[in-house]
Amino acid sequence: MSADEDALVAAAWAVREHAYAPYSRFRVGAAVRGASGRIYVGANVENAAYPVGACAERSAVCAAVSAGERQIVAVGIATDTDAPVSPCGLCRQTLREFGADMEVVLASRGDARRRMRLSDLLPMSFGPEDLAADDGAD
Repeated sequence: MSADEDALVAAAWAVREHAYAPYSRFRVGAAVRGASGRIYVGANVENAAYPVGACAERSAVCAAVSAGERQIVAVGIATDTDAPVSPCGLCRQTLREFGADMEVVLASRGDARRRMRLSDLLPMSFGPEDLAADDGAD
């Protein structure tokens, strides 16, 4: 574990305390590190109309983008579970927009961690470069 990873995971644990999860009671904290080196955090925010809630990972990405970041190099996700939990599909795609091969650190109780690349969680992903492809069709 590096000091950078420890700082990222610590930020995810800290913001998890602010999660708003009155329905599921499943609190999640996420922290992303931008290319600038700064860390941005987000917590999940539920809503009585379930589909309009926000995941922690997307909240952290929004904070980073709002501050001017356009590239994310790492994400840490903290859940109070026995084993680390991976981000949902929507969050994987959101993270992919800002870093195809970013480092992903999943943390759970007892400081259990699992490390991987986003490309392992979202193989054959669709990204901005796919929209720029010239297929020759007119």
